[in-house]
Amino acid sequence: MVIESAQAFTLTFPGPRERALAFVRSPGWALARVDFLRHLSADDSGVRGKLLVQLPVLGQADLPFHSRVVPTAGGAALEPQPLSGERAWVEVQGTAHAEDAGSGQTALTFSFVFRAHLALPDGGGWGGDAFSKMVQAAAGRTLERVARELPAGITAAMTDAPAAL
Repeated sequence: MVIESAQAFTLTFPGPRERALAFVRSPGWALARVDFLRHLSADDSGVRGKLLVQLPVLGQADLPFHSRVVPTAGGAALEPQPLSGERAWVEVQGTAHAEDAGSGQTALTFSFVFRAHLALPDGGGWGGDAFSKMVQAAAGRTLERVARELPAGITAAMTDAPAAL
């Protein structure tokens, strides 16, 4: 089962474009204050962590992700990387673009796509179908919540010192 949610938004970075570029190219800094991410780490291979989701009957699940950070002329891109040996995981894909907004500030335009992959046991019959629909609806709501809460977490990290996770 694959469930997807997307979010695009623009935030004002309180500093010049060069510092804003450093921010979006450093996921350890930019994502450090996002509450629904756990075990966040960043290195030369990209950013890894776990996205917390609530699933009916199954409870809270930690969905691992791994994305490669690719610097672009105007910012950065996150490219999802394959994970093997996982029954459930999430692809995190995104872009960030920085433009001078004047007065020493920078406009950051973000676009993210979260794609959760869930392997459910074959329940068979209408009971299994109903369970699958419940999980799909709950996971969909969780991904939508994640997308809505993401801007606040990124904004909170803007005034922090750059972090090396």
